[in-house]
Amino acid sequence: MKEKIRFITNPVWSLSMDERIRKLNQYLMGWIGYFALADAKKILQFTEEWIRRRLRLCLWSQWKRVRTGYRELRSLGLSHVHAIETANTRKGAWRTTKTPQIHKALGVAYWQQQGLKSLVQRYSVIRQA
Repeated sequence: MKEKIRFITNPVWSLSMDERIRKLNQYLMGWIGYFALADAKKILQFTEEWIRRRLRLCLWSQWKRVRTGYRELRSLGLSHVHAIETANTRKGAWRTTKTPQIHKALGVAYWQQQGLKSLVQRYSVIRQA
């Protein structure tokens, strides 16, 4: 499963974020439907967090320049100081996706708004049915 998610969320693969999220939703909802009988809620929570981090990596990699990162972070509601601090970081892309500023700008609500479906919510719905 992780290998397929890594393939879909590969930042080098030139794919629009909408298409990437659509492919992820399709794969993950099928996977949840198949393994819904297993007791895996905690594992799904960790997997969901990891997927969001991979998507943040893809988005951060698209913003190749400091100026673009700053502009996008400001448009997502980050303050001037935090946007400059994050856009000018020397950290690598993977490490940057773990910062509190990126979590604030690209949190759970942002990804739900973009159309990413929650594994845990889907798991709970299937388990109750």
